Amino acid sequence: MSSPQGPQRGIPPHELHARHRAVLPDWLALYYQRPLEITHGEGRHVWDAEGNRYLDLFGGVLTTMTAHALPEVTKAVSEQAERILHTSTLYLNRPMVDLAERIAALSGIPDARVFFTASGSEANDTALMLATAYRQSNQVLALRNSYHGRSFSAVGITGNRSWSPTSLSPFHTLYVHGGVRTRGPFAHLDDAEFTAACAEDLEDMLGQTRGSVAALIAEPVQGIGGFTAPPDGLLAAFREILQQHGILWISDEVQTGWGRTGDHFWGWQAHAAAGPPDMLTFAKGIGNGMSIGGVVARAEVMNCLDANSFSTFGGSPVTMAAGNANLTYLLEHDLQGNARRVGGLLLERLRAVSAGLGIVREVRGRGLMLGIELVLPGTEDPSPEAASIVLEETRAHGLLIGRAGGHSTNSVLRIAPPLTLTVAEAEEAATILERALRTAEIELGGKAAP
Repeated sequence: MSSPQGPQRGIPPHELHARHRAVLPDWLALYYQRPLEITHGEGRHVWDAEGNRYLDLFGGVLTTMTAHALPEVTKAVSEQAERILHTSTLYLNRPMVDLAERIAALSGIPDARVFFTASGSEANDTALMLATAYRQSNQVLALRNSYHGRSFSAVGITGNRSWSPTSLSPFHTLYVHGGVRTRGPFAHLDDAEFTAACAEDLEDMLGQTRGSVAALIAEPVQGIGGFTAPPDGLLAAFREILQQHGILWISDEVQTGWGRTGDHFWGWQAHAAAGPPDMLTFAKGIGNGMSIGGVVARAEVMNCLDANSFSTFGGSPVTMAAGNANLTYLLEHDLQGNARRVGGLLLERLRAVSAGLGIVREVRGRGLMLGIELVLPGTEDPSPEAASIVLEETRAHGLLIGRAGGHSTNSVLRIAPPLTLTVAEAEEAATILERALRTAEIELGGKAAP
């Protein structure tokens, strides 16, 4: 594929980097030793300012869900922008009502109401406000190793210290086990025993709390935590306990929604024995790059606020037009099915290329949400250095991936491409990753198999 526009000429990347450092926060992280300026994209590929092409397996942090420059989305945005860009929620908004009706029907939540925001952080913030108002409690349950956004309230419930810049919080947060299957005190148990131990931990925690607890918020697959997930059914076991106490369940679907996990449209459906959550939050992929987030809740919960509110940018006519077009494309082209098929092939391919490598502890995930956890060769010690080597090597060979991980390690490679990824592109990515992993193995003193 040739570049659709050609390289964007301007100042060199190192000069742009210097300007970035002069005016933006030090904590605004950039990937790569030589940070990358992406100028345009098409399909599953992007180009940088120097004209280099990359296969994009990270999609702007799981946000480019269908494809870069998808004609159906760009056309919808352009046509809406020609009519009107902004009105606010104080006026009727046809594209917003259209998208809300569709999401409510897809959510699985009975008598659902939808509130749109401009980000996943804001969506989780809203869900927490609803839960605490409905339950008249500021006590919140969250999973260890979790991440729910960068707002003050979301940071207050995040169970990952790499993303918790302050201990101050409006909540009394109680952390329970269950988000990480292969590390921690229950890792040696089989799935049934693991689920039972985590449920017992939850019951014990609730027995020690004073007063009511508002909600449990949980990612079905932990994103920033390194694409870790509990056994299927664990959140259903939690749900049974929560219902005995009237505690709400919020499913954070900011990264897992819209069919990315392949087997299900929503991550909570892997735990569907207990029925749908009381609330789910969404963002990222539905806008395919446009800023859309939101909350779906049963009407009794959504309508519990006794004060006025509105959203300036949530539900913008332009972003709603993008969301409607993107959702239509997703459903008509069965991208959930493609995530299941191509993701399954890619998972097995990555496991094959990682076999025998001492730096690879685990290859995990489902659908097109895959993680490779890296360690020092021959140990269980997380290796952010290995992840850095692989990130640089894959970039040098035309592949973009992400990284994350719990316990301040950033030692997990994250692979989450647009859901239109082809089998040929998955094979290309696996080949590049194999070369990069072997390079990291050798540089860190391991013995890569021939």
